[in-house]
Amino acid sequence: MKKRQKSSEDAYDLIQSVVVALVFCVLVFSFLFRIVEVRGSSMRPTLDMNDKVIMSKLFLKPKQGDIVVFKKDSFKDEPLVKRIIATEGQIIDINFREGKVIVNGEELKEPYIMEPTTGEAYDFNGPITVPENCVFVMGDNRLHSTDSRYSKIGFVDERYIMGKVYFTVFPVKHFGSPYF
Repeated sequence: MKKRQKSSEDAYDLIQSVVVALVFCVLVFSFLFRIVEVRGSSMRPTLDMNDKVIMSKLFLKPKQGDIVVFKKDSFKDEPLVKRIIATEGQIIDINFREGKVIVNGEELKEPYIMEPTTGEAYDFNGPITVPENCVFVMGDNRLHSTDSRYSKIGFVDERYIMGKVYFTVFPVKHFGSPYF
């Protein structure tokens, strides 16, 4: 009889532990983290199409170099994933002939880009100062990215930033931090 009672208690403890763990995971992924799927190739080679990344909704002020997920009404309903190139008050300019991105008079060192930022001038006409509470974003695959260079995206208001990307979880071969 005692053996059966012990088994029941063990089963109850196991079920209780599983339920607590599930509730904890649901709360963590509802309020702190979120898994986002990368759509398109604009962040290659850092992030590939269909990569799954962990984004945190809790992060301090956006910083230059952060990879963020944001929504923009003028663009589809899908969240966009881009890298912050400049933050409020910084002056951004792009030399499309030489493929250089300049922030506050200094050329950015960008080991993460596939190709230099060349090509058409898009809608961008710099140098321009990033407005208060906004960021200027670009994809790492510069020749194949719709980003702040287009008026369709433009400056991104910080209120529309859903979170910062911290690491890739899938596929396993890409597991880890996307930061150099």
